[in-house]
Amino acid sequence: MRHNPKRFFHKKKFCRFCTDSNLKIDYKHPEILNNFVTERGKIMPRRITGNCAGHQRELAVAIKRARAIAIMPFVAAEGR
Repeated sequence: MRHNPKRFFHKKKFCRFCTDSNLKIDYKHPEILNNFVTERGKIMPRRITGNCAGHQRELAVAIKRARAIAIMPFVAAEGR
């Protein structure tokens, strides 16, 4: 069985914070932080977001701070 090389091609992900110097990680901006949280309220992993290790750590700390001071919810609202 042969493998098709085109089938396994993945686009290289780049850290948004490294490429765009105007974009800053801050716990006071939940509109930016919401892009890195799932619908259920979980922080997305690096392999999905494409962030570098340093910015992923900063992002996780900022999300946790925003949750602690009630700017962001810990879990998503239940849809009925």
